[in-house]
Amino acid sequence: MIGRMANRPTLLLSLALLVLIAGIFGAGSANANEDKQAKKHNKVLVVMSYEEDFCWSKEIKEGIDSTLAKQSELTYFYMNTKTDLSGGAARAAEAYELYQKLKPDGVIAVDDNAQQLFVVPYLKAKVETPVMFCGVNAEPDEYGYPDINVSGVLERGHVKESISFLKQLMPSLSSVGFITNNSSSGRAVLKQIKKDSDHYGVNICGLTEVNNRNDLFEAAKKLDSFCDAVYIESTEGILDQGGDTLSYQQVLTDFTSIFRGPILGANQYHVAQGALAAVIKTGQEQGAKAASMLMRAMKGVPVAQLPITRNFKGRRVLNVSTMKALNLNPRPIIFRGTDFVRTQ
Repeated sequence: MIGRMANRPTLLLSLALLVLIAGIFGAGSANANEDKQAKKHNKVLVVMSYEEDFCWSKEIKEGIDSTLAKQSELTYFYMNTKTDLSGGAARAAEAYELYQKLKPDGVIAVDDNAQQLFVVPYLKAKVETPVMFCGVNAEPDEYGYPDINVSGVLERGHVKESISFLKQLMPSLSSVGFITNNSSSGRAVLKQIKKDSDHYGVNICGLTEVNNRNDLFEAAKKLDSFCDAVYIESTEGILDQGGDTLSYQQVLTDFTSIFRGPILGANQYHVAQGALAAVIKTGQEQGAKAASMLMRAMKGVPVAQLPITRNFKGRRVLNVSTMKALNLNPRPIIFRGTDFVRTQ
């Protein structure tokens, strides 16, 4: 009896410890679940300048989703300015109405039109919501960036690297022309090219902005007379005779019906559609970078501590169908580290 009485305090102490441990782990589990729920309920509004089915929009979305989809509720809004630039301001107003309704914890704005038409008029220094941009070709100060609630990722094409790649494929290359749409993104691309052209190692034989199909044909005739190759970028929004937007494929087909030399692109889809080569930039990189910055801001890091950055990754892509059509026979060692595609 005495032995049993002596063991009773020990038993009670053990039971108390078990209850305490269970409480600690239970609370920890509850807190962890609450954290997961809190993270999951971060609401993010993503405003895309272009259409949902546009390949660049898809690349950006993949990058954003890879970083935020597991812990945030993502709402995507498409301004559709590639096919309807004139309706961009009205779509931006709709995006702001959606912003007011959602009350998101963060915003990502993609490409230049979304900055000019949405972020600057409605959000920059007007709300406390952190805003991250990506896909921006213009210099950030053109939009007054950075600001108290705005930072993000600049888009810069790998122009120098693409020209160097082409010189390996075609050692006789001495001149390159450039063509873009007459748009905010296109003008920003040409401005950057002018700034960096001293480092390209070739003569710049033309910097051309086009509005419509007739302009495109005229540019092709002109550049065919003076240039060994042409770099095509930001041609979204070029119109046909009826006022409809030409696809990238149609732009390339029309241009190469007159221009006989190789075409350099900036993106995977340019090369897949018939351009010879590119050191491509990717929307996945930019989307993921912007999403990571926004995630830090939503966790409490001041936007001022998240400096503007840019894309850096490049990947060499070569269209073997186009290479054969141009009768190019480069040394096999040049193909090391290169992805190959055939014209779609």
